[in-house]
Amino acid sequence: MSSTRDIDALIEMMAKLPGLGPRSARRAVLHMIRKRALLLTPLADTMQTVAVTARECLNCGNVGTADVCDICTSPKRENGELCVVEDVADLWAMERAGVFKGRYHVLGGTLSALDAIGPDELRIPRLMDRVATEDITEVILALNATIDGQTTAHYIADQLEGRVTLTSLAQGVPIGGELDYLDDGTISAALKARKAI
Repeated sequence: MSSTRDIDALIEMMAKLPGLGPRSARRAVLHMIRKRALLLTPLADTMQTVAVTARECLNCGNVGTADVCDICTSPKRENGELCVVEDVADLWAMERAGVFKGRYHVLGGTLSALDAIGPDELRIPRLMDRVATEDITEVILALNATIDGQTTAHYIADQLEGRVTLTSLAQGVPIGGELDYLDDGTISAALKARKAI
């Protein structure tokens, strides 16, 4: 029996995280072990708490610890603007930029014929419900500039045509780019220069 079996298992789990390979995971685990009281124990406790309390917002799809997230419940966000994003990482990128003061709708992916992902596999029906029942005046399609992202944007635009003002992010978002990888200034410029669809 290996005396490092548990440590090896931790390294293997860490290596599965985005941006970490086996070498980076080994360095991170070694650093956490050396700083056990400061990092490893609090991290383990926090991860246990998040594993129990984290949930998807029933309204928009954001991740938080309540059934409805803070953004959806904030009266300051009731300005009629609804920003549609592919996933929570994109929502967090928009929030990090700090320029959008409306509410969000997370689709949970994009339409993809190859992967058999249609509107019902995403949160598109919920989006249509929100537009029908909430006081939404503008839907901002902040989807990634990929083929699937643009296909999804066109589908949503067709479904909502004539019901609300439709806009999309403008310059600054490169073709093939993903919101999660853009800097705050680029996101801010793209949101301010959005255009009608």
